[in-house]
Parts: sequence; structure tokens; C-alpha cells
Amino acid sequence: MARIVYSICLVFLLSFCSGCNGQQNTLKPGQSLLSESSLVSANQKFTMSFLVYDHDLNWSYLVIKYNASHNYAWIANRDTPVDYPTANLTLEKNNTLHITSNDEDALVLYSPESETINGDVVAILNDDGNFVLQEESTKRVLWQSFDYPVDVLLPGMKLGVNRSNGHDWSLSCWLSEKTAEPGPFTLVWDGSQLKIKRRGTVYWTSGVLRDGRFENIKQKYSFKTVSNEIEDYITYSALDQNGMSEWLLTTMGRLTDSDGNAEIAKADSCYGYNTEEGCQKWDQPSECNRSGDVFQQSNGYFKTGNSGGSPTDTNTSLSLSDCKATCWADCDCVGFIFLFANQTGCRYWTGNAEFVGDRDAYSSSLVYYLRIKTPDTADRSSSKWIWIGVAISTFVLLIVVCTICCILRRRKLFLYRKNKEKIDEKELLDSMASDISTSIQTNGSMGHDLVAFSYESVMAATNHFSLQNKLGEGGFGPVYRGKLSSGREVAIKSLARGSPQGTLEFKNELILISELQHTNLVQLLGYCIHGLDKMLIYEYLPNKSLDYILFDATKGILLDWKMRFNIIEGIAQGLLYLHKYSRLKVIHRDLKSSNILLDEDMNPKISDFGLARIFTNQVQGETDRIVGTYGYMAPEYAAYGIFSGKSDVFSFGVLMLEIISGRTNNSFHQRALTLIGYTWELWKEGAGLDLMDPRLSDSCNRDQLLRCIHISLLCVEEDVELRPTMSDCILMLTNESFPLPEIAKPAFFPVRCVVEGEVSGSKSYYYSSKHLLSSSLSR
Repeated sequence: MARIVYSICLVFLLSFCSGCNGQQNTLKPGQSLLSESSLVSANQKFTMSFLVYDHDLNWSYLVIKYNASHNYAWIANRDTPVDYPTANLTLEKNNTLHITSNDEDALVLYSPESETINGDVVAILNDDGNFVLQEESTKRVLWQSFDYPVDVLLPGMKLGVNRSNGHDWSLSCWLSEKTAEPGPFTLVWDGSQLKIKRRGTVYWTSGVLRDGRFENIKQKYSFKTVSNEIEDYITYSALDQNGMSEWLLTTMGRLTDSDGNAEIAKADSCYGYNTEEGCQKWDQPSECNRSGDVFQQSNGYFKTGNSGGSPTDTNTSLSLSDCKATCWADCDCVGFIFLFANQTGCRYWTGNAEFVGDRDAYSSSLVYYLRIKTPDTADRSSSKWIWIGVAISTFVLLIVVCTICCILRRRKLFLYRKNKEKIDEKELLDSMASDISTSIQTNGSMGHDLVAFSYESVMAATNHFSLQNKLGEGGFGPVYRGKLSSGREVAIKSLARGSPQGTLEFKNELILISELQHTNLVQLLGYCIHGLDKMLIYEYLPNKSLDYILFDATKGILLDWKMRFNIIEGIAQGLLYLHKYSRLKVIHRDLKSSNILLDEDMNPKISDFGLARIFTNQVQGETDRIVGTYGYMAPEYAAYGIFSGKSDVFSFGVLMLEIISGRTNNSFHQRALTLIGYTWELWKEGAGLDLMDPRLSDSCNRDQLLRCIHISLLCVEEDVELRPTMSDCILMLTNESFPLPEIAKPAFFPVRCVVEGEVSGSKSYYYSSKHLLSSSLSR
């Protein structure tokens, strides 16, 4: 309250002085800032002036104040108040900056000593609240207030240490609301996290900074950390650049923002036993403190009578938090309050002193701090042991009964599952046999040399599915590398046990791939069914998937433009075969970089047909079960469940842009919704070459690259009818004389609305088309 009153006085003085003296933000050599004058930053955000805080003694502080706040952003002389109105801040002609008052010794803020200064210097109050002494010509900073924070941290201020000179940047609270000298709480940066300490003991930590956020700071800020041989520090800035932000460390250890409107940390609620919201444990000073014991503020008075006392401590260096710590360590202490008018010293109440509330006289009553004990700390009679014994006996009996029931139930469930696995395996094999329209041969193989591998042979090939053999994690389960008894290397895709989609996708992929044969499609060698475990055995491709190489900063260098164009053309040939020349007309529905595998010569092979659909005579299909991956799905499919060959064409267009740019389709959120939107902006500006992966600068055929971008944008047209077929795509890719149509409007915005929040790009998702449509309409 006192600080608010002082601020009101300051505003009055500022308004008076500005009319008399005019407003300025600089001091030049030979100039002084007098008690009745002020400096105001260029945009009038901050004001520097002398402020009276003790009218009886005429003591004052030189303060910098954020004009939109009640707090003092900085105090020059928190330990040594000066006389008012004789105080002044002077920049001497010898470049010394100091505060003087009457005949008292000057408080030197900066002295050049042996430092070499080039030309004139000037002291400026900036709009960020920093008071800077600098060379006027070179702008080299000689001294600044940001290097000497008090209890307020402004955006741009450092917390940490200057390793070159050992100078520490930290906050320390006021001793009391009426005394600016350093109090017991400090806010420091230890190189990995923020910490609030009380006289050296850590009360609160922010947690480690991960992905730009601290675990125990709920408010959103932007943080910057620097650590090198010279300095180690952190700074922050508010995400809302138009809003006010200043962190204040209060006398009781709370860290607040913007004049107390947002609480960042509550160290005053840390009692040494609790760890909520960043609180830290420390050694308990006495055994009487239990989890749940707290201090509570209340108005009223204590009645001591003959059963309690009110000892005092007249040490004026003690703050309210010191009184709290002392009372916390004393099992007989029931409450406390400060002793002196400047809120220092301590008065305690002990024993059975009774507190009488005085809510009706709130404005005039003093605020007491009462110790509230949980029932656990109350006196207990000997009967508690009887109840404890009964509770333990009952608990043991329940455990025995539950154990017996669990053993019987597990045995029954084991027998049921064993029987059901045999039934499921038989039904699945029978179903697949009829769908493929070939019977399982007596030698264990199916049509097209598709082999039914035994579970034992798969176990041996993968060394019992060891982690060393694991290649990665697919949309429906892990993929392992194996070596058959014949010496051939294979890739074994294991569908996750219990997945509701697993059996359907397994059956679908097995049926499809057994009928498809093309150099740009991955070759399926066989399958294995063992109870609930279902596995597909593919040819092993040593270069893994396209995304594994393309998006890696080191491996991506291996893909020059000629190789990338070959991959684009190979994918197009594989899709053309699926859409037009295979016996079964197939829509893949999950074309993406992780589903393109590369052989030893970097030739592409389309894989993962678990989500594919077979067409007969119809041009398009419709479904309520939306499957696919964020960023690759065509808008008509994502929103309405309508799919066709043009759905794969859309995915192919996105994939081409990824190959050209070397970046994932979800890495452009700062400028556009998707990679398509980013490309469209560049294309409209005539800057299509800016999309090129910088690693291609030496090998790229720029005309061919621009043609590929043009074709990609045609593939992702919003209007399905305007998209080319895969036949058209191959013609445009291979025949450079073939004229390219004009681009109408790419569809880069609906997808973001439909599957907002899923940005992986490596997993497949399932949606209801009705849900997706309603979601997109409601946003």
C-alpha cells in the first residue's frame, strides 16, 4: 500500500515538473537530474526521478518506474537513501556518474578510472526501462541499470552470471513493503532452471527449460539462454508485445507479473514438505511439522491469558518471511506479526494463545499470520493403535482373498485366450484364402509364391525380436530386420496386438500385394500368423525409407537433383501401375515419404498397402472411415470421405514438394498453414526457386525443378477435376516440350482445419467424416 501511495505522489510530481521543466530522456556531461525534475523515455513508457519514501526524515530513492505500473522497475540507491530535496544525479564532465546530497559522500554509479573512452558520453533512459551510460559516437555501453537489477525483472534483463568478472545478475526482494534494502528471497538462474531461494535454501524451481517452456511456469513467455566462456544467463520477453510485463519478487517470496495480475511462482506456499507447482523439499527444522500445515493471514488479535506468551525479536533486519521461518521451526508457535511500523522485527504467540477474528474491522485490524495444523498433528489417544490394528488385519485379509480370486480368474482367462487364439487364427486363414481365391498349398505357400512362414522361423530370423534388429515403428506396429535360414535378409512388419484396425489392414495388405507386381512396389515374400500376432515379411531394402534420408541434415546431401528426380519419376510410375495397369485398380490412400522405401541404388518402392482400397468400375468412392496422414490427405477426402485416384495425385503433389524442398510438410507454420501454402506464396511472387533445398544448389537443373514445382501445384488443386491423372503427370515430367496448364487455386487451407493438432506426418489416423465435417464448419 505504501508503494502505491508513493507512486501516486510520483505521478503528481511528474505532471508538475513536466510542465515546468519540459521532458527529456538524456543527461550530458555537466548536467544533473535534480530532486524536483525527472527523465522520461522517448515514448513516455518509463520515468526516472527521486521519490520520497520517508517524509519524517526526508529520505528518498532514485527510481525508474514503468508509467503503467505501481512497481519501481529499478532503484539506484536501495541501501543508501538520500536527503530530499537536495539530492541530485550528476554526470560529471570527467564522465563520472554519481548521486550526491548535501555534504554526504557521493554514491558513485560509474567511474571511468583507467578505462579509455572515445569522445563524449551520454546517459539515456530507454523505452525498455534501461538507464544506459554510453559513448555517444560508438554507442558502446559503459554502464547500465540492467546490470544491477533489484526486485523487478524487465524483458531483456539478464539473470545469471558474467564469468569474465564474476558479476551476478539476480533479483532480491525488498526487506519489507516499506524498506527497499535487500530481503531474504532471491531469484537466480543456475544454468538450467530458475530458482527462488530464502537465505540460501531453495524454496522453488521452474524445472528445466524444454521446447521453450518451463515445467512450473504456466504463463507463456519467450525465453533466450546464452552460455559461453564469458557469460551464462537467461532473458525473457512477453509474447504479447503490446502488453505490460515486469516480474516482481515480493517480500514473502512470490514471483508475479504485471503488478501482481499474474502469479508465476508461490514460494510463500512452500513449506519444505510439499512439491506442488515447483516447491522443493528441505530438511524439516522440527518433527511437529506435517504435510498440510500452513500459515493463514487473518485480521483480529490474540488472547494470551495465562496459557501463552508473546515473545519478540527486535532485530530490524528480520522480515516477515524470517518471522514465518522461526515460527515454523518452533512447535509451540501458533502465530506471528511484524514488530515495527516498517514491517521488520517479529512478535510471536505461543502455547494455547487464542486468536479472535475481527472481520468487521478489517480496514483497521492488523494482519496476523496464524499457524493452521492438520488433524495429523493433533494429540492422539492410545485408542488410535486399536484402530490401526483393526485396519491392518482387515487389509491383510482383503489381500489374501483378492490374490486367490486373481489367480483363479487369470487361469480361466488364460484358457479362454488360448482357445480363442486358435479359433481366430483358423478364421483369419480361412477368410484370406477365400478372398485371394487361392488355397493354401500343402507345402505352406499361396499364389504368387507367397509363403506362410512359421513363428519359429520368424523368431530365429529376428533373434527373438531383439532391439538391435528393430528398424523403426510403423503406423500399426514395429518393423524388424531379419535373416532367413537361406541367408536372405527381410523386413518383418509386426502388427500391434489388439489393434482394432490390425486384422483388417493385415488382411487387406496381404490380399493386395500378393496380386501386385511392379518394380516400384515393395515385394511381399510372405506372412506369419501366431495367435493374436500377425506379421508380414517383405524384401529388405538397405536404405530404409525416403524420410529417413531426405530430412536428415547429413544424409540428405546424398540425394542430388538427378537422384531426387529419379525418385519422383519412380513413385509416379508405381502409382500409374496401381491406378491403371494392375489387374486390381488400387487407391493407396496413405502415400507419404515414410511409405517410400529405397533400394541399394536409391530406386523408390511404394509400401504399406494396409489402407488401400480396390476399385472395379466406379470412378470414386465414399467412406465414413477417414484414414490417412495429416498434410497428405486431399481436402474432399478429409472433410467428406470422398476418394479417388485424384486423392493419391494430391498426396503425390505434396510428396514432390517435400523432395524438392527437403523439408517436411508441417514445418512452415510461421508463414503459411502448410508447405503447399508456402509454395503458392513463392510461386505468385515469381520466387519458386527459393523453395529449392539449399543442398541442391550445385546439382540442380533449375528449369526442371521449376517444372516439377508447377506440376506439384497442379496435383494439389482444390478442384478435383483440375488435377491431372498420373498418366498426365508422367507425360509432363518426362516431356519438357509438353505445355503445362495454368494453376487455379491450390487446396492448402482445409486440411489444417480438419486435423488440427496432429503434426507428426509419420503416423496414420482414423476419423469419422461426419465428425470432420462438423469440426471444419465449427472453426
